[in-house]
Amino acid sequence: MDYTKDYTKMAQQMTGVYKTTMDNSISAMTMLQENTEKMVSLSLEQSPWFPEEGKKFVNAWMKAYKKGYDDLKVSADEQYKKLEAFVNLQKKS
Repeated sequence: MDYTKDYTKMAQQMTGVYKTTMDNSISAMTMLQENTEKMVSLSLEQSPWFPEEGKKFVNAWMKAYKKGYDDLKVSADEQYKKLEAFVNLQKKS
């Protein structure tokens, strides 16, 4: 009995589940970040007492956060492509 095919199929399925989970998590983080950014921006606009320097800092912080999870998404996608290529390579062997 050849278990290699079974393990390869199982690895492909697990990779798919993990990738879907990661994509859904990133999507949820994106929605949360966008809603939080809108709320914070609106609060800053309606707060004349908040110093301009503080507003710039908060805006820079939100941009850095967005860049961080964008980079996470790119990195995760690259790693899943490598994992899929490895699993497919094992399948061909």
